[in-house]
Amino acid sequence: MQLNPLLGYKSWRNLYKTYAIITGLCVLGFLVRVLAVQSFTIEFQFRVLLVSLPIVIISWETLRGINLLLDRVYPYSRNVAVRIILQLVLGTMFGLISRILIYYYGEPRIPIPVDELFLKLTWAGYMFFPGIVNMGFFIAYFIGKWKEELLKAERLEKEKAQVQFDNLKNQLNPHFLFNVLASLHSLILENQQLASRFLQHLSKVYRYVLQHKEHNLVALQTELDFIQNYIFLAQTRFDNALELCVAVKEEDLDKQLIPVTLQVLLENAFKHNVIDVKRPLKIKIFTADDFLIVHNNLQIRRRVEDSNGQGLDNLSKLYRYLTGKNVEVVATEKDFTVKVPLV
Repeated sequence: MQLNPLLGYKSWRNLYKTYAIITGLCVLGFLVRVLAVQSFTIEFQFRVLLVSLPIVIISWETLRGINLLLDRVYPYSRNVAVRIILQLVLGTMFGLISRILIYYYGEPRIPIPVDELFLKLTWAGYMFFPGIVNMGFFIAYFIGKWKEELLKAERLEKEKAQVQFDNLKNQLNPHFLFNVLASLHSLILENQQLASRFLQHLSKVYRYVLQHKEHNLVALQTELDFIQNYIFLAQTRFDNALELCVAVKEEDLDKQLIPVTLQVLLENAFKHNVIDVKRPLKIKIFTADDFLIVHNNLQIRRRVEDSNGQGLDNLSKLYRYLTGKNVEVVATEKDFTVKVPLV
């Protein structure tokens, strides 16, 4: 059950637990005083317990209220150091004011003389008590942030696994394999020599997938060597309906990217665009400003098979997880461009 927002507790159980701990600490203090300060009578010690319990509760709720107020007006996200100093200063001021009030209105009512050292320790206690409570708040905040980061990392790992699974499905796409095998069948009947070359390139494509599926990053040169095999398959399938140009700067060849990125992007272009001799699909692969760029003219298919619309989004998540950078997608009425960060 949600309590009054002024109290700030999430449930009655949390409230009961908190007050039970406070009561237990006050009782413990009562027992320590009975054993350590034998000049006070049990009756007087019991009265101190009855007075100290509401004082501790009020002090706790005031310090907790300051913590909740600062969470709203000056959260840790603004400046952690300033927030901690501000909370410690306000807590110390509250402790000092509380001790002054007790000094003027509480101590004169004590029926017997009190040791001067005990009074000094009481002043110190009221000064340090807010700091101890605030340290608890700080520790709770940082533990919460640590748990949040753990959950975030776990979520990113799940996203990574999902992306890798989706990419693997793209890489071994049954629809793609069906088209490739259909092309191979036609070539076997028409041109056995070309069919043999086609099969060799197909085996190299799948060999690359198997060799690099566990790697996070590969050199751009390695990816381009691989994609030549994929391009050969695609150009054999589409013939003059596909125009593909690779123009990568030599100084970018040692930079890295996620394996099979180019295949995913090319397959995405093949899947979503009309490819016809009268309307050829024109794709250009090049580099600029630490990006690998895949650009194609846009001629959208009305019906797309085997597409869930998440391919580029998943690829972007994987790049964001592994490199901290985003995949940029720019679409106009005539063109479609994907910019992949190079590491």
